[in-house]
Amino acid sequence: MPTTETKTKKKTVKPKTPSTKVVKTKVKKEEGKVVLRIRVRAYESKILDASVKQIIDTAMRYDAKIVGPIPLPTEIKKYTVNRASFIYKNTREQFEIRVHKRLIDIINPSAKTIESLTNLSLPSGVDIDVKML
Repeated sequence: MPTTETKTKKKTVKPKTPSTKVVKTKVKKEEGKVVLRIRVRAYESKILDASVKQIIDTAMRYDAKIVGPIPLPTEIKKYTVNRASFIYKNTREQFEIRVHKRLIDIINPSAKTIESLTNLSLPSGVDIDVKML
């Protein structure tokens, strides 16, 4: 009688390392697609939301496809200041500045859409960064 041999395969195992997460955005860059990415920043959230609504209304007027507004994490800067300069060193005051951010993507904007967004007047204290992707 013939004997049967069983072959065992050795499996190579890679050491486990912390994996990096790949964040997939809703807007994928494909050929022929132009994305206008608008980042809006302000110290007050009410003024920020009003200006974002104004941007979205302007873009919707010219039938643009909009993704957002996506709220980004609030940037908090904290400052600690001594109350007294000489004797009471342990008494301190803390102040903070909060910067609220929103992200808006406009997919395949027309020339009229871009022109109307450049002519838009927004309240003071609102910072806008526009990128073409």
